[in-house]
Amino acid sequence: MRDFGLIIAMAVDRKGGPDALEKILAETPSVAPTVIAAMPDDRILAAMTRRVFYAGFSAKVVDAKWDAFEAAFAKFDPRACAFMTEEGFDALMKNPSIVRNGAKVRSVQLNAKFLLDVATTHGSAARCFAEWPDADYAGLLDVLKQRASHLGGESAMRFLRSIGKPAFVTSSDVVAALIREGVLARPPSGKRDLVAIQHAFNQWSGQSGRNLTEISRILAMSVASDPR
Repeated sequence: MRDFGLIIAMAVDRKGGPDALEKILAETPSVAPTVIAAMPDDRILAAMTRRVFYAGFSAKVVDAKWDAFEAAFAKFDPRACAFMTEEGFDALMKNPSIVRNGAKVRSVQLNAKFLLDVATTHGSAARCFAEWPDADYAGLLDVLKQRASHLGGESAMRFLRSIGKPAFVTSSDVVAALIREGVLARPPSGKRDLVAIQHAFNQWSGQSGRNLTEISRILAMSVASDPR
């Protein structure tokens, strides 16, 4: 594994200079843990839901219907969603103003229950996400995979990034860079691979002072293509 300064230099060269690189990185800002902790849990559930529905559906379609989603799911109040009745579920499945996918509609209820459970021990789910150490981001991904609904893999990664949590995303370009650097031998397929990625990111963060999101994006920009 080479020093991260050399990988930054590769990205700078591909993007046309340090200023250009920093401008691109500014497109996906992370926020302070205190900002995440202050988020109401209904906004956490909304962010989860948006990411769940993005998987397999056009983001543009979901975004165009988002006001209807907010209305249909009681503005994503976790308690209201967690205790959804079967009649309420049936009504949602007949609502033409949202995306009517049964498994994903049900995931809103399951994720609301998960957030309520987390809130009992942390005061709020937002505080749990805020306080979770970046050096164990892989552990947080495992919690979401095991205890939440439809939030494994990239969906969980992009959800966390969307609320401002520093987050690496195993996009094709990031994986290509990790294979190039000897962190992986093949695309990640399980917990062991995520732990290896975490270890590499922790080392690179120590070398560069960059957070997980910045390191992830720089890795992507250090290869020939970098879909964002």
